[in-house]
Amino acid sequence: MCATLDSAMYPTEKDDGNDGVTISLCMLASGSKGNCIHVSAGDKSILVDAGLSGREIERRMRQRNLSPDHLQAIVVSHEHSDHIRGVGVLARRFGLPVYISGETECAALPNLGKLPHSCHFHPGTPFAIPPFTIHPFNVSHDAVDPVGFTISMNGSRIGIATDLGIATGLVEQHLKGCHLLVIEANHDLEMLINGPYPWSLKQRIKSRNGHLSNEAAEALLRTVMGTTLKQVVLGHLSETNNTAQQALKIVRQAIGNRDINVTVALQHRSGPVLTL
Repeated sequence: MCATLDSAMYPTEKDDGNDGVTISLCMLASGSKGNCIHVSAGDKSILVDAGLSGREIERRMRQRNLSPDHLQAIVVSHEHSDHIRGVGVLARRFGLPVYISGETECAALPNLGKLPHSCHFHPGTPFAIPPFTIHPFNVSHDAVDPVGFTISMNGSRIGIATDLGIATGLVEQHLKGCHLLVIEANHDLEMLINGPYPWSLKQRIKSRNGHLSNEAAEALLRTVMGTTLKQVVLGHLSETNNTAQQALKIVRQAIGNRDINVTVALQHRSGPVLTL
């Protein structure tokens, strides 16, 4: 039986008393074999998804001088195994609450095991894991209740949307005004169509509930890019149907001469710590 939380337990953004503290992000892994994003501010941090083994996530954190002892919580976007593989292990090992929608927890229970504490959020309703304010929003993907997130602190804002078949108006609305974006650039259309996948899988990837192409990522970036945006991370690249070079070539067309750094998150090693 999945527990629920009263809506009064979700505080909205306010002065968090962390003046001078900066927010940082590190892509620990991104791709079909596992996804995990580390977000930190000083000595407090969270994980957005934990789709590698607990041991591997800890190893990658320590490679970047990120301490698991500073973790406050794990936030889950949806129930696919490449996003939750290490959630239960890390939650039990470090006594972490898991923030997850009720529908997603019910679908994920067989792979999560018993959690020390689960906190149910509702898409569209912001909640706080101090010092962060997190706003989950609905995305179009083949999961029961998939979401993207914006994470805010001290006026800085991160947007995360890495598993979605289309970028809806709602997605665009939430990603506008961000300083750092993590967006999906899963496949090159020609490589996907001409590649080795069975047609049924190609259709699923291309569908409204699948994954964004390089071209779709470029179009999304054109729509949401504003004067505040400084960094873009391209995530969930297919190892079969895309390359980092091709994704960067297409998506950078939206950037033009703007002073925005664009990087690619990798599957087999963590990326640098990006600070706002």
